[in-house]
Amino acid sequence: MSEVRHGIYEGMFLFPQSAAADLRGVIDHVNSILDRAGAEVVAMQKWDERRLAYDISSNKRGLYILTYFKADRSRIPSIERDCNLSELMLRAMVLRAEHVPTEEIEAADQRATLEDEIKLRETQAAEATVAPPTVTATAPAAPASDESPAEEAPTEAVAETAAPEADDAG
Repeated sequence: MSEVRHGIYEGMFLFPQSAAADLRGVIDHVNSILDRAGAEVVAMQKWDERRLAYDISSNKRGLYILTYFKADRSRIPSIERDCNLSELMLRAMVLRAEHVPTEEIEAADQRATLEDEIKLRETQAAEATVAPPTVTATAPAAPASDESPAEEAPTEAVAETAAPEADDAG
């Protein structure tokens, strides 16, 4: 019988910027790929959201998710295959991470921070759909009657200038 060899791996997963709007979907997608391979996620973080060096599938910006996981080394090709077949993911890279110190891996575990960001985004999205922002114009109130002092001055001036012309004509 062959011996099962587990190792610790580092996975960098690149998603299009449009997927960043659904951060929960991105995290669930990565977790489902790793779960299918029987991998145990040790640490996960949103590494960065930045401009790509070159366009990938017409995407100029991308969201990087960094993950450390333990898996049987014979299952790594299936993880890479699932990543390549994924329609949501742009690129993926899986490397052995046995050289990375345990303290660094533990420091990279920001799953709680990711959950907080997901909840914040969901709350903001819910508020935006429930109460769309209303723009109120602050226009001056219309006068109650035609006898306002601001309107009287121009009409008097017109009447004064019109009256002498009428006298001259007649």
